[in-house]
Amino acid sequence: MKIKEWLQSLSFRTGVIVLMCCIPFYILSFAQMLLPISATAKGILWAVLFGLAKTCQYGGLTILGVEGYKRLRYKFRKH
Repeated sequence: MKIKEWLQSLSFRTGVIVLMCCIPFYILSFAQMLLPISATAKGILWAVLFGLAKTCQYGGLTILGVEGYKRLRYKFRKH
């Protein structure tokens, strides 16, 4: 089974959870710059954490699809 097809077969709830996982990874990718470590280590950490954030973002959007995205947007507007 192709990855995109498999992701699209997952539930709306799973899509929301995966999509929300990108938030802590984005925060960590920039917050790690405050650590007292070498610039090389910071660069590697940034690439890994930012990559994880993007993977969660695109994976969550793929799971949700267009209709799921519209549904999620409607729920946030409603409140």
